[in-house]
Amino acid sequence: MPFDFDRVIDQHNTHSLKWDAMESRLGLDHPDMLPMWVADMDFAAPPAVAEMLHLMADRSVFGYFGDDRDYKRAVCDWMAKRHQYEVDPDWITTSHGVVAGVGSALHSFTQPGDGIVVFSPVYHAFGSTIRAAGRSLIESPLKLVQGRYEMDLEGLATQIDAKTKIIILCSPHNPGGRVWSRQELIDLCKFCETHDLLLIADEIHHDLVFDGHQHWVTANAYPDIADRLITLTAASKTFNLAASMTGNVMISNAQLRETFMTTVKGMGASSPNRIGIEMVTAAYAHGEDWLEALLPYLQANANRFDEAMARIIPGVRSMKLEATYLAWCDFSETAYCIDEAVARVQDVARIAINKGPVFGEGGQTWLRFNLACPRSTLDEAIRRLETAFQD
Repeated sequence: MPFDFDRVIDQHNTHSLKWDAMESRLGLDHPDMLPMWVADMDFAAPPAVAEMLHLMADRSVFGYFGDDRDYKRAVCDWMAKRHQYEVDPDWITTSHGVVAGVGSALHSFTQPGDGIVVFSPVYHAFGSTIRAAGRSLIESPLKLVQGRYEMDLEGLATQIDAKTKIIILCSPHNPGGRVWSRQELIDLCKFCETHDLLLIADEIHHDLVFDGHQHWVTANAYPDIADRLITLTAASKTFNLAASMTGNVMISNAQLRETFMTTVKGMGASSPNRIGIEMVTAAYAHGEDWLEALLPYLQANANRFDEAMARIIPGVRSMKLEATYLAWCDFSETAYCIDEAVARVQDVARIAINKGPVFGEGGQTWLRFNLACPRSTLDEAIRRLETAFQD
């Protein structure tokens, strides 16, 4: 079945965070701003999702959700088929998105003041959630080696102490688009064993991996980590279903799982969003062809953008994407300081982007561009950047 990723869908005045909140969130009020910031796509979701929503609307009864067996089976089948990871349905606790899963884990397994490690620069919601929970954020700077990020576990060993309790891993990495190798994951897992740390593996981007790269589910890379591992997944990035607010917290250790579920119940968050559950179930069951068509489209967008950036802005380094649809561009070796680069991108080219510093240590000279848009939108962005940096 053909899928039209070239279709431009007008999302203005639809309560879209990406399209309608650029002024309130970023202070950008030009009427023709192109949103290339927050990480959702501009593509229609798999047809089965809309069909499911139509069925629900026709039924016109929206009561409490009560039976998640079909949902959990769909998640388990997807993980087995796409990632060769056999999940017991009992391991899964549904959360109101992956970030909510992180927050619940922090409250389940740590106390205020405890240290939580992230590999920075990294997804900004980790840091904000850690700080809001009253925990201590420990940023382990990623090393840039031949244009790719690598973890510095030797350096991290000097940063932690007895109050350090958890490491959060973004796998694949956002914003760098890095797919960690099996050996890197093994080394990290052994580090957690040595230092008695829990590991939270946020694998939300695990389906958006490009040809030539393999995502390893952390639990498969090093099975011995299972007793101290919390795996987070969701369909929101895979199928553009951020509005579903539905994530999966997979914990095979029964004692950890019971502790986690007790915390979730204590927060009054144990009842899932019925509409989100139905959307995700339909996507997992019927969306694989859509995903297979999407991946080469995203890869082509990434290649097109990288080539254009290298031509338009001498010295810019766009990290080669191995996964995700988020271009990560370093301006440190260009003729522009980062403030001038931001001004040219946002004020002259009228493109809304994420500024690197929000991702933490190491992001100061970087900008993140969301490339999950129709080709015509991407080409318009490139044309604007050519004008903005024409000197």
